[in-house]
Amino acid sequence: MSMIAIKGWCPGALRPMQSGDGLVVRVRPFAGRLEAMQIAGLAELAGRYGNGLIDVTSRANLQIRGVDEQGHRPLLDGLARLNLLDPDQATESRRNILVTPFWDTRDETQALAAELEEALTESALDLPTKFGFAIDDGISRVLAGDSADVRIERDRAGGLLVRANGAKLGRSVARGEAVTTALAFAEWFIASGGVKGGRGRMATHLATGANLPETLGGETEPAPIMAAARPGQYPQGALVGIAFGQLPHTTLHQLSSCGHALRMTPWRMVLSEGKREMPSAAELITEAFDPALRVIACSGAPRCREAHADTRALAAALAPRIGAGTRLHVSGCAKGCAHSGAAAVTLVATRAGFDLVRDGSTRDEPVLRGLSGADIVGDPSILVGGH
Repeated sequence: MSMIAIKGWCPGALRPMQSGDGLVVRVRPFAGRLEAMQIAGLAELAGRYGNGLIDVTSRANLQIRGVDEQGHRPLLDGLARLNLLDPDQATESRRNILVTPFWDTRDETQALAAELEEALTESALDLPTKFGFAIDDGISRVLAGDSADVRIERDRAGGLLVRANGAKLGRSVARGEAVTTALAFAEWFIASGGVKGGRGRMATHLATGANLPETLGGETEPAPIMAAARPGQYPQGALVGIAFGQLPHTTLHQLSSCGHALRMTPWRMVLSEGKREMPSAAELITEAFDPALRVIACSGAPRCREAHADTRALAAALAPRIGAGTRLHVSGCAKGCAHSGAAAVTLVATRAGFDLVRDGSTRDEPVLRGLSGADIVGDPSILVGGH
């Protein structure tokens, strides 16, 4: 029997997902960080066993695309040699952790991440595949707008707290209690009926009437939210964007040749650790206000079997034509894999053309239907109500 899972809510390395260009193999870096040796190894594996394209996802992971079934086993062997493979599918699915990229060696971020990863490996929690954790323990929060269900954060005085996503306040904890409390939130989520049909998210569970028990409730306000990160120099290194979340393996290899580790982010950006000059490559966004940063696009056709159009080509054509304050999402189908939330403008590819949604998501009612890509590029005022 093949070990390949044809579809799943979230692919992994051990449980890849079939797409239009072959298997999508998701690699989840431990503690949100890749050493230079691992970066070079991933680039080599993507070129040897995939089609050379690598996605940078909104969950701070990398996806090797275009892998065939015969190449999957040797690819896994390569990932194991790079120490990038979990022991089994269940552990891989649970190890869904976002880590702030703005940590330094004097803080506890990496220690917290390692402790949480070990606890999840030893745990038997049967969590939905999209259920995740965030370690956002800087003096200001940078992951508040990103997908996570249980958050380890700082309060305004610098103390640690654990907060259920969807709750405004968190529970203050000592350093040694942070990870066990985070797992207690996840255990309560399951026990209180948060999982339905293999799915479920914490914020939805709370919004539909679930009440945290007194043992997990808290009255501590988390630290303020940091302004959105943009490409540029930071104390921790050089932050660069990945155009539409995809790059060729040659660019990843180029990044590895600098000798710097990479810290992953959920913003389709990577931080080259300790680098004091901006890397350069066609697929890298180095300018803080590059218009491509305002556009989200999924893989699209022909890379995805579900997609009805080439989303990347349309996104690239529209990026310089949209207003400075406009966020555009181009989706190849109604699933909205690249972005589940709302955007100022959402284009959804259908068999009849593109549907246009304003201030909504792929699941909302469109204001226009059946638009062609050429029509939109020719008259981008359509996007903001010029017609």
